[in-house]
Amino acid sequence: MSKPPVSLDDPKSLSQLSDDDFQTLLLEGVSRTFALTIPQLPSALYGPVANAYLLCRIVDTIEDEVSLSPNQKKYFCSEFIDVVKTGFNAEPFAVDLAPLLSEQTSPAEHTLIHVLPRVIQITHSYDEAQIEALACCVETMADGMPIFQAQNLHDGLPTLADLDKYCYYVAGCVGEMLAKLFCHYSPEIAAHREELMQLSVRFGQGLQMTNILKDIWDDAERGVCWLPQDIFNEAGFDLKTLNLTTDDEHFRLGLSRLISIADAHLHQALIYTQKIPAHEVGIRNFCLWALGMAVLTLKKIKQNLNFKSGDQVKITRKSVKATILASKVAGRSNLLLSLLFNLTSRELKSPGWTYSIASSKANLDL
Repeated sequence: MSKPPVSLDDPKSLSQLSDDDFQTLLLEGVSRTFALTIPQLPSALYGPVANAYLLCRIVDTIEDEVSLSPNQKKYFCSEFIDVVKTGFNAEPFAVDLAPLLSEQTSPAEHTLIHVLPRVIQITHSYDEAQIEALACCVETMADGMPIFQAQNLHDGLPTLADLDKYCYYVAGCVGEMLAKLFCHYSPEIAAHREELMQLSVRFGQGLQMTNILKDIWDDAERGVCWLPQDIFNEAGFDLKTLNLTTDDEHFRLGLSRLISIADAHLHQALIYTQKIPAHEVGIRNFCLWALGMAVLTLKKIKQNLNFKSGDQVKITRKSVKATILASKVAGRSNLLLSLLFNLTSRELKSPGWTYSIASSKANLDL
């Protein structure tokens, strides 16, 4: 007799799955992108990285939940840090949080909170160094995100330095965590640990900035803006006047400059990827697919600075397939990767305006 199909709509049915299958199904529910890229990793890395993403998604769920007050978000974030570090009290944590989630939180995220105890059980099945990497990332994210959630985000962030810090809390620390896991997996990769740790923050920042730029108008609909006021003031546009009808050349100039900054970070992401040994095809694919999709998204934004919805600059399935094919063809060659990246991203620079990656490093005085 065949087993009944397993569905996220029935959390109890998930108990029959292996840990990897359990996490795979959860990933498919909460992130199509990571459900595509994480399976490219070597089997020894798949479980910890999938688990790490689910832990981060739980923090995101808390922060995005509209029914929770800032104090409640801070409380649950603090409690979750302790749950991840110790492995204790996962059940009461989930029982307390689950009933507070609104319908605006996706069904897959509702399920994720219900099965949180098993996610934590899996976390604590890993090596001590892996657990430390995951717990450190969750702590950084859960401590940092409430700082920004408590601010008035209607008019944007005051400075590029503030944007850098926000990107670190939501993505840069994830990059650091991945670098730690990669180094734990391979002594050969660990030989470049110090440089990878620095570059990993830029990788995360480039990806997060791309998401912020893609989601400008979707965020604006809910009264949120993550853009830095100083960059747009320099371009001659006041973010306080930004609304869904904005059609201003100075705003587009500021947008172009942010695209150029994101591109500079993604160049660092390429260097990061090139530090991974060529024979580690799975890790390289994991990095290259995310990097390639980010560059193609920035290109669509640059080619359509008048866009008014994230759907208008969302890359097509054809572009995703092209990214996968390009990584297969050029992924082992650093020279080919540099040529392909430079060719693809050549239009992302903002003419007559330069940005130094060193200035961003100074911004992360955390």
